[in-house]
Amino acid sequence: MAATEQVEIELKFDVSANHPAPDFAGIDGVAQVRTPETVALYATYFDTESLDLASNRMTLRRRVGGDDEGWHLKQPALTNFGSVTTRREIQVSFDDAPMEADAPDELLRPVLAITRRRGLIPVAAISTSRTATELVDDAGRIVAVFCDDLVTAQSLLPDGQSQSWSEWEFELVNGTGSPKGDRKLLKQIRKLLLDAGAQVSSSQSKLARAIGSTPFVGQPHLGKNPTALELVVTDIAVHRNALVAMDPLVRIDAYDAVHQMRVATRKLRSVLSSFPTVLDELGTAHLNTELRLLAQILGTARDSEVQLALATELLSGEDASDQLRAALVDAENEAHDKALIVAHSAMNSSRYFALLDSIDQLIAAPPEGVNADASARKVVEDALRKVRKKIRDEQDELSRLPERSHEWEEHLHTIRKRAKKLRYTAEAAEPLGRKEFQMAARAAKKVQAALGDYNDSRINRARLAQIAANAQLSGTDMFTLGRIDAREQANGERALQQYWKAASEL
Repeated sequence: MAATEQVEIELKFDVSANHPAPDFAGIDGVAQVRTPETVALYATYFDTESLDLASNRMTLRRRVGGDDEGWHLKQPALTNFGSVTTRREIQVSFDDAPMEADAPDELLRPVLAITRRRGLIPVAAISTSRTATELVDDAGRIVAVFCDDLVTAQSLLPDGQSQSWSEWEFELVNGTGSPKGDRKLLKQIRKLLLDAGAQVSSSQSKLARAIGSTPFVGQPHLGKNPTALELVVTDIAVHRNALVAMDPLVRIDAYDAVHQMRVATRKLRSVLSSFPTVLDELGTAHLNTELRLLAQILGTARDSEVQLALATELLSGEDASDQLRAALVDAENEAHDKALIVAHSAMNSSRYFALLDSIDQLIAAPPEGVNADASARKVVEDALRKVRKKIRDEQDELSRLPERSHEWEEHLHTIRKRAKKLRYTAEAAEPLGRKEFQMAARAAKKVQAALGDYNDSRINRARLAQIAANAQLSGTDMFTLGRIDAREQANGERALQQYWKAASEL
C-alpha cells in the first residue's frame, strides 16, 4: 500500500461569510494568480472514545472530493516556522485503502502509542465548500494555495452540535525554494490577510472547532520554587512524551530510534529510583518492573545495532575479504533483525499498552511519598549526594583490585552505570535551571562516555579473538584482524585516559 508524506505549512484565519478575498498581485515571489476554482469536500474524522488523537493534536480523517481524496493522518511537525501551524501529513488514496474499509495500517501504526488499539469511532462529519486560488512563481511552479472555505460541521459525540463558519487558509505548496524566502512570504501574506479584515483563527483545526476543546498532552513546564512531586511528575511527563514520539520510528527501524526510545525508558526508571521518597514505592513498583523489561528488550536491539555499526566501522579502510566481512557483519545483521522482531512484538502487546496507560495514570494521579511536598532543589541535592558516594565507594574498591583483572573491569562497568544514574538524576533537575546540577550532568556524561568507549573496545576485541579462533580465515585476513585489534586496543587505552581525567570532575 502506497502512502505519501508531506509537511503542511499553513496560516489559518477566521472571516465572516462571503468576505472578499484580497488581491495577491504584488506579493514577492508571486508572478501569477490563477483563476479560483471551487470544490466540495466531505470528511469524516475518527478518534478513540476518549479523544486520544485530538488530545495529542492529531487528526485521522476519510475525505471525499478534491485531488487528494482518501485517508489522511495529520500530526504535529518539527519544522520551525514560529507561530505558523506545521503538521506532518500522511495520505493513502482510496485506490490503496477503499473508502468503505477501516483506516489503513499505514496511518494506524504511527499512532499506536496514542490509541493503544482502542477502537476508533466517527467523531465529526465536516463538509467544506472550498474556493482555491493558486499562486504561481515566474517558473510556473505553484508556490502556495489560498483557500476560502465555507464549513459546515456536525459533532458526532454525545450531545454534539452542528455549526457553520467561514475561514481562510494559506498553505505553502512548493514554497519559494528557501526557508528564509518561505518565512518572508508567510509574513507578507499574514499582513495582507489581516489588513483585509481577517482574524487569526481561534482554533488550530476544523476538527477542534467542531468537537470543542480537549485537554492537550503537551510539554509540561514548572513554575517557580516547585515541590519535589511537581518536578518528578514533570520529568515523567517529558520522558513519556519522548517514548511515545519514538514509538512509530522504532516500528520502521528509523536511525537511532531504538536508542532514543531506550533512553526515554531508562530515564523514566531513573526518575523513579532516584527519588524513591517522592512517589510511593509500592505504588510505582509494578511500573518500575515493566519499564525494566521494556528497557531490556530495547537494549538487545540497541546492542546489536551498536555492534553492527562498530563492525562496519572496524572494516572501514581495510582490504578485507568477503569471508571476513561476513564473519564481522552478517551475524550482527541477523542478530539485529531478530532483536527488532522481538521488540516489535513486545510493542504490539497488550502489556506494552498497559504500561503506557500506567504512566499516564501516574502523571494524572501520582501516588505521593513522604517527601512529595519537599523542596525540589533539596531532594535533587540529596539524591546527587547519594549517587556520588556510591561512585566514590566503587572507585575506592577499584583502586584495590589488580588492574585489568576481570573484577577490575566489572567495577569499571559498575562505575559507568553509577555515572549514568548521576547524569540522569542531574538532568531531571534541568527545569530548575541550577548551574551546579548542569555541571554535574556534564561531568557524569563525560565519565559515562569514556567508560562506554572502553567497554566497546573490550567487546570488540573479544569478538575479534573469537572470530580468529573459530573462522577459517586466510593469512591476509588474520593480519587484518590483528591490525583492527591493535586499533581497538589503542581506542581502549585512550578511553581509559579520558575516564581518569573526567573522574576527578565528579
